Parts: sequence; structure tokens; C-alpha cells
Amino acid sequence: MLQKIKWWIFGVLSVGVGLYPFMYVLSLEKINLLRSKPDILLASDLWNIGFYAHIILGGIALMIGWMQFSNRLRRNKPKLHRNLGKTYVGAVLLSGIGALYIAFFATGGLIPSLGFYGLALVWLVSTLGAYYYARQRNFVQHEYFMIYSYAACFGAVTLRLWLPLLTWLMGDFIAAYKIVAWLAWVPNIAVAYYLVNRIIKKRLA
Repeated sequence: MLQKIKWWIFGVLSVGVGLYPFMYVLSLEKINLLRSKPDILLASDLWNIGFYAHIILGGIALMIGWMQFSNRLRRNKPKLHRNLGKTYVGAVLLSGIGALYIAFFATGGLIPSLGFYGLALVWLVSTLGAYYYARQRNFVQHEYFMIYSYAACFGAVTLRLWLPLLTWLMGDFIAAYKIVAWLAWVPNIAVAYYLVNRIIKKRLA
């Protein structure tokens, strides 16, 4: 029962935050993060392409990625699992490339820029690794890389959990943003490392 509750909390957070980017698409005004951006940047076509590709396709990846860890889906609907996986990889590649570009213009300067650039690199490399091993039919390594990939992807959720708390505690959005650019994903990768090693130990036992 507890496991099911955890699973559905995981799903609700993934889908809920995955839908969040559409607020930017539907809003007629500058909202949230866009308020911290200079008008000259918001007028850039290249930045807008990178930004909206990142948030929309990243949202899609977040919404479908969590389902890929369902044993029932993999066992009973392998074709759907493969098709969702291909969609996830395509969304991550385009979103990740957009992230690499817009990271250079992160609010708060160099520290958050490096944090988000590192996240984009980890996300892209782990996802490409997962795809490579799936093509090689090495599903053990594929699973390990997917855990890392989705841990990076889930940074979108942990960022939105940490940022309001840190902003409230510190009383300064920019200072909080500098921290959350790293806090949103580094602990996630540490958790992924723990989970992968736990799976390896179980298989060896």
C-alpha cells in the first residue's frame, strides 16, 4: 500500500510539473522567471526557441518518463514502452540542447549558469547512454542509465519544491536561485547512484 502511494505521488508530481510550462505558453504577460529577464533577451528569437523548446519538450519528457519505470507497462505493453521511450529520448535531446543554450543566460549569473549547464549535460549524456544500450538490447545497463536520466529530468520537480522554500528562508530570490541551480539535481543524481547500486547488489545476491 505504501509503495502504491509513493508511486502515485511520484506520478502526480511528474505530470503536474510537466504541465506547468504551458502556463508560459498561455499567458499574455511576463510571468514567474520571465520577469527576471531583460527585454532585449526576451526579444531574441533564438533565446525564445531555446527556452520554449526546453520547457515544453522537457515537460513532455517529465510527464511520460515516470511511466517507463512501471514493471506492468514493460511486461504487458512492451510496444507502448518502446514508443514512449523513443518519444522521451527525442524530447530530451531537443529540450537538452535548448537548455545548453539558455543556461548561458540564467538569472543570477555564472553560478546558476554552470549549475544548469551541468544538469543539461548529465541529462543528455545519460539519456543517450540509455538509448544506446536499449539499441544494443543490453537492458540492464539501459535501466541504470534511465534511472540517471530521469533523476536529472526530475530536477524540474525538485527545483519547484526547493525554490519557494529557499526564497522564503533567505528572503532573496536571486540568492535562492543560485543555490537551487545545483540543489535541484545534484542530490537527485546521488539518489540515482544509490538506487543503481542497490539494484546491482540485489542482482549479485
